[in-house]
Amino acid sequence: MTFTYTFGKNTWRTIAEGNEREWLLTNGSGAYGGHTITGGGFRSFHAYLVASLNAPVERYNILTRTQEQLTIQNREYDFTSQQYVNDSKDGQKYLQQFIFDTLPHYIYQVEDVTITKTIALERHKNTVVICYEIETGQFDATFNVVPLFNFKQAGAYSEQSQLQFTTNLESDTLTLTPHAHPDKIITCFASKGDFIDRSLRPTSAATPNYLFEENHYYAFDNRNGGRALDNHYTPYDIRVNIAPFSKERFYIKCSINECSESTGDDIIAQSYAYAQTITKQSQSNDTFVKKLVHAADAFIVDRNSTGLKTVLAGYPWFADWGRDTMIAFEGLTLCTKRFDDAREILESFVRYIQNGLVPNVFPDTGSSPQYNTVDASLWYIHAVYQYIQYTGEQSDYDFVHTILYQKMTEIIDAYLNGTDFSIRVDSDGLVIAGGGLDQVTWMDVRVGDLVVTPRHGKPVEINALWYNALKIMATFARKFDNPQIAETYETLAAKTKIAFIERFWNNKKQCLYDVVDENDDSIRPNQIWAVSLPFTMLSPEQEKQIVQTIHTHLYATYGLRSLSNQDYRYRKQYIGPLIERDLSYHMGTTWAFPIGAFITSYCKVHDYHPNAIQQAKRMCLVFDDHLHDGCINTIAEIFDGDFANTSRGCFAQAWSVAEVLRAYTQDILPHMSNQ
Repeated sequence: MTFTYTFGKNTWRTIAEGNEREWLLTNGSGAYGGHTITGGGFRSFHAYLVASLNAPVERYNILTRTQEQLTIQNREYDFTSQQYVNDSKDGQKYLQQFIFDTLPHYIYQVEDVTITKTIALERHKNTVVICYEIETGQFDATFNVVPLFNFKQAGAYSEQSQLQFTTNLESDTLTLTPHAHPDKIITCFASKGDFIDRSLRPTSAATPNYLFEENHYYAFDNRNGGRALDNHYTPYDIRVNIAPFSKERFYIKCSINECSESTGDDIIAQSYAYAQTITKQSQSNDTFVKKLVHAADAFIVDRNSTGLKTVLAGYPWFADWGRDTMIAFEGLTLCTKRFDDAREILESFVRYIQNGLVPNVFPDTGSSPQYNTVDASLWYIHAVYQYIQYTGEQSDYDFVHTILYQKMTEIIDAYLNGTDFSIRVDSDGLVIAGGGLDQVTWMDVRVGDLVVTPRHGKPVEINALWYNALKIMATFARKFDNPQIAETYETLAAKTKIAFIERFWNNKKQCLYDVVDENDDSIRPNQIWAVSLPFTMLSPEQEKQIVQTIHTHLYATYGLRSLSNQDYRYRKQYIGPLIERDLSYHMGTTWAFPIGAFITSYCKVHDYHPNAIQQAKRMCLVFDDHLHDGCINTIAEIFDGDFANTSRGCFAQAWSVAEVLRAYTQDILPHMSNQ
């Protein structure tokens, strides 16, 4: 085991309190499982198996969860923890302990009976196992399991009328075929026990139909303005009789469109072995690094359309996005020593570069990529350069030269000549982009015709990335024996530098304008990349002033605010209906991923002084507290601007994990060893 998180009853004094902590499992192909530590459905995305039918997308909730009851001498104990519209089942009162150590374990205690429930996903298969170990006392006991089936897109809601299945039971295996998708077959296997037809149970006014679990209330969805009510299909119980003073082990396995031969114990052992493998590959003995290495793995997945690896931007709803992938690239693949995966990811995206643009959103089946991003291509060049910094063998240069380099030159040419979304290099050497309703930077929210953060013109981070890309391309051109082209890139870079210093420095606020030519002086985190990138343009004193300004206005423990809290437009909380959240998304909300660039810059401007390294280390290690909260052992997408402690947005975000891991391993640990 690479880490262990243990929670006790004080963590779930109420069902609402317990629901605030979640867990996540992934299978490496886009499928995932996730629930709360009390076992209840807190959000519509919770399920034991969300299958990916076309890796890593087309994600469907197949098995929402299992509910359990134990009967001892006619005394029934229901372990179900679930909120309903006007009621709740509080089975968490029997939950003695929850442990997450790569896998989630629920440990229940009733009278003299102990039940341990462990959940695991099989690698690269749409298969989940729920494994039980039951130790009984002096009486016979009957253990009842109710699987809650569904077939809906992840995050959607089901009406009873939509839950139409053809079921077939043969011995220890139940199959369900959704009427709306007869090509899909769900399989549920029980290694022990009997399947009991719930339609034969006597009904009552309180329970008119045992075939459905009705009106699950999702508190998370409700506070975000969603419908918040859901239904599930429950055709059979699985019942196991247990003798006194015995220990029973059995499992339930659920799959879709594939028949896995692995047992529950096999899949559990596979999960632990894989966790050990990726930890060992990272070559780190640091506990914090090990946790983040495991967290990083969740985002590296297969893509069917290329046959190569890609990166999911976040769970539970994001697919693979170009910008997010390239920003997360170094932390996810290079800091973890996953160089083969790094090559595959670079090759995956280079195949889709069009008009010099890396896709913003990767294509699903039957759809075309969306290219509305000005920075993904520049981050791509940066990612290739970082790949070489970590590897540097001739074979790595050959890979870049033969497969990637031509497309990288096309990126530069496209920006110089002008490409889609009004992206072009202006006469002063700076990149200008966007217009109208187009949102092409990472601050990209648009609500109808309302552009929340209009950054049309020359954004600061885009031009920092442009200079960085030109210097990188000059480096590669020299390596590949093109000195004349290298000189051209250097000349372009020199022109960009002169204009950047002249146009972006805001002497009054001692930092950089966010956008020019109209000189938007909003204090935002975008300027930090003008300090943190490998090739930068400013004087050491200017860089130090930028870091200090950001520290004063934007630093918020778990990231940087997207707008100064002293700005009159600042919105301090990200909560409520979608329109309210959209208006807050980049107007004060704290984002985790810029903390990586901030820590890099903080160390740089203080010349990696021991005191600065200690402070930077504290900035990283506060995230260890967050790893115990929200979604366990991962880092969320965003937090509130004020009192940034509650996870918002995606509960697990690739670039959040990646940038904390990168800063900690590259800017802190090497300098700690020198002290």
